[in-house]
Amino acid sequence: MTKTPLAEILRPKSIKDYLGQEHLIGKGGLIDTLIKNSKSTKFFPSIILWGPVGSGKTTLARIIASELNREFHEFSAVNTSSRDIQQLVNSLDKTSQAPIVFIDEIHRFNKAQQDKLLPYIEKGKIILIGATTENPSFEVIGPLLSRCRVITLTQLGKNDLSKILNKALDKLECQIEKNAKEFLIESSNGDARTLLNVLEIASNLTNDSQISINHIEQALQKPQYTFDKKGEDYYNTISAFIKSMRASNPSATLYYLARMVSAGQDPLYIARRMIIFASEDIGMAQPTALVVANEVFRACETIGYPECAINLAHGAIYLATAKKDRSAYEGLQSALSDVRKHGNLPIPLKLRNAPTKLMKNLGYGKDYKMYNQENLLPEKLKGKKYYK
Repeated sequence: MTKTPLAEILRPKSIKDYLGQEHLIGKGGLIDTLIKNSKSTKFFPSIILWGPVGSGKTTLARIIASELNREFHEFSAVNTSSRDIQQLVNSLDKTSQAPIVFIDEIHRFNKAQQDKLLPYIEKGKIILIGATTENPSFEVIGPLLSRCRVITLTQLGKNDLSKILNKALDKLECQIEKNAKEFLIESSNGDARTLLNVLEIASNLTNDSQISINHIEQALQKPQYTFDKKGEDYYNTISAFIKSMRASNPSATLYYLARMVSAGQDPLYIARRMIIFASEDIGMAQPTALVVANEVFRACETIGYPECAINLAHGAIYLATAKKDRSAYEGLQSALSDVRKHGNLPIPLKLRNAPTKLMKNLGYGKDYKMYNQENLLPEKLKGKKYYK
């Protein structure tokens, strides 16, 4: 008989054992509130769970069904047809409560398949829980979205992964070296399933129940490239990445980007730094750089690793090879310096709003001319130029 995987053995069966997604299952969270209200109203909406791989979507769907004491039918859109759902609905006892029908990877259903779910939801024959790693706005049809509440799950944090890891170690009756634990958590990139699968493999590579970093590397088939996110190497690598783009050196830019990607650095962190760089270092020389950087962030948010590394590389090369102009950034810093130095200097009367007759009589707005290039700064700063 095949041994049950560790990830399945440790899968939480109740809300109290579920780790992560505190914004949903914590006291007053959306799922917590819906479950509590359902006990009296018997109502629970159809929902789409949107979140990264290994964030607990399937587990949460099973727990919801258990908490509501409803029948639970689980399907994967990869190998399920709409006929399978229809057969299930036809077989239901009409006197019983609507069951929960869970469809994993619902984004893989085509438009026609998604359309066929609509009448079952509208007539209350099923409560649909769909799960997807893709943005529902792009992958789920409008009519289905309008009948479901989209609930966003976030990537599991280090604390949650650490708790899951500790539970797994107790179950395996193993210990793990500190640096191996940190490496495994970093390399899991917020994915609890990856963490547990790698740990299970690593535990079978040791003869003394002591898991080392070598065991984790073997199980991952990946050497330790990770860096301490509070350590010097962390800041040195992102600094080298930024400075390579600033120096218009695409090769060095790609190398330091690869270092961060290999270490499992959050792609959104890298993309945010690129957005800042686009305005700070490129600015008015190539204003479209900000558009490109924002689209890279959006792509990373939508796609995630590993594929979004390509989007990061595309954007980083664009920024590295773009013309550079720090005039907007430097102009802002100069203006901020004067604000700190002089405080709130009086705004010239001609620039002030004059909504009342009294204000007009006091000279508010007087002599204001549209498109006039004369000095519009406070008198004390007359002639000052921040943008050159």
